[in-house]
Amino acid sequence: MTLEILTADSLSAFRHGFFTRRGGASSGIFEGLNCGHGSSDQTEAVTLNRERVANAMDVDADALTSVHQYHSAEVLTLTAPIIGPISGARPKADAMVTATPDIALGILTADCSPVLFADAQAGVVGAAHAGWKGAIGGILEATLDAMEALGATRANIAAVVGPSISQAAYEVGPEFMDTFIADDPDHARFFAGGTGDRVQFDLPAFGLHRLRKAGVGQAEWSRHCTYSDAGRFYSYRRSVHQKEADYGRLVSVIRI
Repeated sequence: MTLEILTADSLSAFRHGFFTRRGGASSGIFEGLNCGHGSSDQTEAVTLNRERVANAMDVDADALTSVHQYHSAEVLTLTAPIIGPISGARPKADAMVTATPDIALGILTADCSPVLFADAQAGVVGAAHAGWKGAIGGILEATLDAMEALGATRANIAAVVGPSISQAAYEVGPEFMDTFIADDPDHARFFAGGTGDRVQFDLPAFGLHRLRKAGVGQAEWSRHCTYSDAGRFYSYRRSVHQKEADYGRLVSVIRI
């Protein structure tokens, strides 16, 4: 089955893609293109899936670089791929940037927002994992700072938020909303009424707000909801609701 790769016109100067779950070698609850060695999927299947992604990005398998994501504001600046067993210990970070050709920056998600960045004039790209903790903690702004350190200009950077859980599917408790309001009362606009004391949080809109406030030249969301489209996307929250033992990870990639 052919891989399905979502792309954005604003990033078209560079090879990139938000990969759906279609076209992979995994089976069972991981059926499709599960690229997360942190899952309990068969190692051989995940390795083959990642090789297919690397081939689609026209790089060697070792050049598809991932990190140990942990909802931080930590950004790695890369001048070479991270070589070593992908299933072993990886550097801890939630974003990567590079100005070096042939390094494919790969972010793994399953409801959190993958964000791909590009400054076509400076030849600098970035990729970030932006769940709510990372987004409110500054991962997007930190990625922009790291790109600027490589010569990018903020006004020339395009940023695209890929498939993420949408507001209609993201129900949270009042204490969650309180955290955002304490940070900035204006954040109330990213919440809508839910059932009882529950509210619905708009993660993609919040990411776009942070990007635009930080001064990027262009910011957009792909408008794909990971929770509501099980045929195309993995979703941590959906797996919990369906009482599944684990869940797959989507990969989003950009390279020079």
